[in-house]
Amino acid sequence: MMATYVTVSAKIRRDLWEKMKRYGINASEVIREAIERRVREEEIRWALGVMRDISSRAKLPRPGSLVIREHRNGRSGARAP
Repeated sequence: MMATYVTVSAKIRRDLWEKMKRYGINASEVIREAIERRVREEEIRWALGVMRDISSRAKLPRPGSLVIREHRNGRSGARAP
């Protein structure tokens, strides 16, 4: 599937634009990377919220840390204390 694109623009101070040109900074690349990073952060924030919601609704008979410890001990052949 081919990706489709949209154009995004931003206004910046002229002196900043001149510095970008002087240092060979590609504005499109910087903007694209910043937007991608921000979207990833928001996706993680959303996923953590979903996990918190699911966790708060889950009714475990024992604390989660105990379940994990028992599982780990069971894999190694050891018994839980």
